[in-house]
Amino acid sequence: MDIRFEEAEAHFEGRTVLHPLTLSLTERRIGIIGLNGSGKTTFARMINGLVAPYAGRVTVNGFDTARDGDRVRAEAGFIFQNPQNQIILPILREDMALGLKSRRLPTREIDAAVNGVLSRFGIGHLAERRAHELSGGELQLAALASVLVTRPNILIMDEPTNQLDLRNRDLVERTIRGLDEDVIVISHDLSLIADFDRVLLFHEGRLAADGVPWDIIARYREIAA
Repeated sequence: MDIRFEEAEAHFEGRTVLHPLTLSLTERRIGIIGLNGSGKTTFARMINGLVAPYAGRVTVNGFDTARDGDRVRAEAGFIFQNPQNQIILPILREDMALGLKSRRLPTREIDAAVNGVLSRFGIGHLAERRAHELSGGELQLAALASVLVTRPNILIMDEPTNQLDLRNRDLVERTIRGLDEDVIVISHDLSLIADFDRVLLFHEGRLAADGVPWDIIARYREIAA
């Protein structure tokens, strides 16, 4: 992972939602925390080009998010807070194949890639299921599979354990811990990121703290008190 912010800032409806920021991210597991409206989701969306910098520059593995949007999104996949909104086609197997069909890959290659990811996560039994039939944890895994089948090097997840019961939360956490890809996780679930390599704390549109989890989580508790 090689993500660089160079005096990058973001505005929304004339308001600054992320003040100018310069930093680089190279660790394999990075957590992002902060109160609602702190700028953390805007920061994460700037990484894969969902939000363009109002000023400054953001690069991902050498690609500029403003100029090289398609290449950036190929490098960094994004899983939204509500995964059901991300699954476009009703059947999981069809949804997973959709992103590969847009690349005009041969059918045999698409089938092999889809079956490989289904097998990797042990969710082959969900392949022909409809999204509305899946549990919360299964939906997260379905969204994860649909992104990872396109082979991004970086995976960005927005509140992946939000509103999950304990069983499904543990299922998603185990899956995240077993990923080979570099991971950036936005979360209010502090235990999920407690052993990550690095944690960023955002507050009022600024990077308020940056360091090891136990230190940054303690700072966050002070802000949230």
